[in-house]
Amino acid sequence: MRATVNFPAHGGPALPPSMLLRNLSSSAADGALSPSDHALLRRRGSNRLRIGGFICCSGSPGVWGPCATNSAQLAVAEINRRGGILGREIELSIYDAGGPLDEVLDRAEQAIAFDEVDLIVGLHTSAVRVALRDVTTRHRIPYIYTPVYEGGERTPGVMAIGETPRWQSRPAIHWLADVRKAQRWYLIGSDYVWPWQSHRAVKNYIRETGGHVVGEEFVPLGEDNHEPHLARIRAAKPDVVLISLIGTDSVTFNRAFGECGLGATTLRLAGAMDETVLLGIGADNSENMFCASGYFTGTGARANDEFQSRYHAMFGPNAPPIGSVGQSSYEGLRFLEAVANKAGSLSMGPMLAAGRNIVYSGARGPVTVRDGRARMPMHLAEADGLDFKLIKPI
Repeated sequence: MRATVNFPAHGGPALPPSMLLRNLSSSAADGALSPSDHALLRRRGSNRLRIGGFICCSGSPGVWGPCATNSAQLAVAEINRRGGILGREIELSIYDAGGPLDEVLDRAEQAIAFDEVDLIVGLHTSAVRVALRDVTTRHRIPYIYTPVYEGGERTPGVMAIGETPRWQSRPAIHWLADVRKAQRWYLIGSDYVWPWQSHRAVKNYIRETGGHVVGEEFVPLGEDNHEPHLARIRAAKPDVVLISLIGTDSVTFNRAFGECGLGATTLRLAGAMDETVLLGIGADNSENMFCASGYFTGTGARANDEFQSRYHAMFGPNAPPIGSVGQSSYEGLRFLEAVANKAGSLSMGPMLAAGRNIVYSGARGPVTVRDGRARMPMHLAEADGLDFKLIKPI
């Protein structure tokens, strides 16, 4: 599935929302474009910068799709209003990065070969990133990966700007050990690469505090029966449950956690947690839940206030709620703008060189990338009903 969004230089959408989804001709139903479709794509002006936004719009991480899509559209509108990137107006097409992996990869191949995308910005699981980077590397397409992830991405052509365990989980673990005297930890995550790798790092950080892990398990994506997991957690009697479940899986787990009474007695430290997921969990089931992130809606920073104001001005007061994971697609396009301007080119080599060491500004405030590693203001917060109450910068 693809939605094509064209933003002219004045910043307004060229098509109403009802027209954003463009269906290809019936002859392309099996994934191949018809000659007329291909000719139409070829006729597009060469002054356009065609960006493929690979965003999870289905499956467990699909909960972030609406905010992510809006955030990307907002960034495109702002950049085009400034004259585009190196004089090229952005044309954004959204592709679903959820569902079976082979289907996502097929969409990427089609996007590059027929839609002629110049660059990919991705907000999806690390499992998709690991597979998709092989496609972008083979076609020499720059690839910006925006959400929180496990760290360590060094594939040529891939630029990752999200939070990593070293700067996100480590200070939160130390704070819980120092202030809340947490020693016994239980780790539960979705069964794919981000939780696997993040938990390896987390175990080291727990050992640094003198704590220890009393249990660990990985849950298949889409699992919504959490009774067996909760029974094992209750038997292990941890002080803290560190949760690396993704999207709606985190919602269903945390709801069950609160409903069975564990929320009143056991702390939670959740990764990939933001306001979008918190709304799904509900105020009654978020007791004693902590989160560390490079973005919260309540930071009070001027850049964040301005971002939220523009978001709601563009999409209305009932727009999908803003959260850290979803808004990272905005960050990705702001990063792209800064990198291209520094490089003076959209060619792979100059862009990669420029992107390794740069400072750019987005809704998070200033983000510094040094040797390919992103550092940003990080905050520790505690769930307070349907909002996060900021505790301290970390």
